[in-house]
Amino acid sequence: MSALDNIKIVLVGTLYSGNVGSACRAMANMGIKKLVLAAPNIQNGWDEGERMAVHATDIMNAREEYATFEEAVADCVAVVGTTARGGMYRQHVKTPREWAPEILRLAEAGPVAIVFGREDKGLLNEEVAQCTHLIRIPVDEGYTSINLSQAVLITCYELFTAAGTYRPPCEKSPPALQAQKIQLAKNWREMLLEIGFMGQDQADHMMQGIHRIFSRGVFSKDDAAIMLGVARQALWAAHAATKQKS
Repeated sequence: MSALDNIKIVLVGTLYSGNVGSACRAMANMGIKKLVLAAPNIQNGWDEGERMAVHATDIMNAREEYATFEEAVADCVAVVGTTARGGMYRQHVKTPREWAPEILRLAEAGPVAIVFGREDKGLLNEEVAQCTHLIRIPVDEGYTSINLSQAVLITCYELFTAAGTYRPPCEKSPPALQAQKIQLAKNWREMLLEIGFMGQDQADHMMQGIHRIFSRGVFSKDDAAIMLGVARQALWAAHAATKQKS
């Protein structure tokens, strides 16, 4: 079981189902599946939410709903509130990236709530006071308000990244050997001379540029094999053209 499985996204007093649906989509992108609504105040029905969730309607349909904030987080070992405002009870805020390792560590022991407040007012002071940790997403001071679903996405992304579950693609072919690179340069020098791209008096200078190109661009054995093939084919074509002329 992953620590992400113990993360609960708790939306407090949410007004618009579209934000809930978009939050579900963000959660699905980042491998977080548990959604809790505390005292939801949906003003526009659930059709928009279903449209915005796209392929994450399973998360929305499996949501838990509670009448109060306290009930929604009662079973959690930690309650992480999000806030854009300063003031009382809010001095110990950290960014999602700073808190992510600690949140995941706590999630190994039990459920952890990541709490997002109302679209118009955020979390109330009494709700913030009940949080064990506080998150503030870094933004430009000129405009600090973030859309609810965007805040969910940013926070879930930092947790997903910190969990180390993503593995970027890697080069399958091993690095090219130095001997292969040297042979590549020799073949290209011969080919460039043969096709008249450069003369003998220019060869040393031009090959310095070719070496720089190869050093930046040829990283694998497959890369070098392709470039060697180009050189061999160009030499064959040049020899064939010479024979035809003669």
